Amino acid sequence: MVWNDELGAGDIASRFDLTFGAVSQHLAVLRESGFVRVRAAGNRRFYRADHDRLGLLAPMLEAMWSSTLDQLATAVEADAEANRR
Repeated sequence: MVWNDELGAGDIASRFDLTFGAVSQHLAVLRESGFVRVRAAGNRRFYRADHDRLGLLAPMLEAMWSSTLDQLATAVEADAEANRR
């Protein structure tokens, strides 16, 4: 979600069936490992993948996620088509 776009912690949390606290803990691990950058604006925090820090992993991760998301989209579309019948 934060590979190409900067998102607020609340926006990220709203996409999961987890508590905000659980998502916040995951974001903290990503931040501490240097995989995401955080920008503070008032009391809000915005996250974005740190492509520079990921270095040589960045293209591999991008390809992996792109492929995985393409497969997921195909599966969802096939399921939706089967449910229409």
